[in-house]
Amino acid sequence: MNKSELIEHISDSAEISKAASARALDAMIGAVKTTLKKNGSVTLVGFGTFTVGKRAARTGRNPRTGAAIKIKAAKVPKFKPGKALKDALN
Repeated sequence: MNKSELIEHISDSAEISKAASARALDAMIGAVKTTLKKNGSVTLVGFGTFTVGKRAARTGRNPRTGAAIKIKAAKVPKFKPGKALKDALN
């Protein structure tokens, strides 16, 4: 499912226009991004939790030349599914 299909599903399920569905989805995504940028977490009970993880600096290899390169430390988004989501899949 891509973003436009998700917007259409929200529109049909909530019986609102596609434009309103798109604004609601964009607002939700924006809120998650803003919270994660501040090193916060977003918990949707029954669905899961979005958090920020830290990846340490490391040495990698350029696949073309085989030369060693330094990869900087980075913050990465993580998602941990909730119990209800796990149960729905199994």
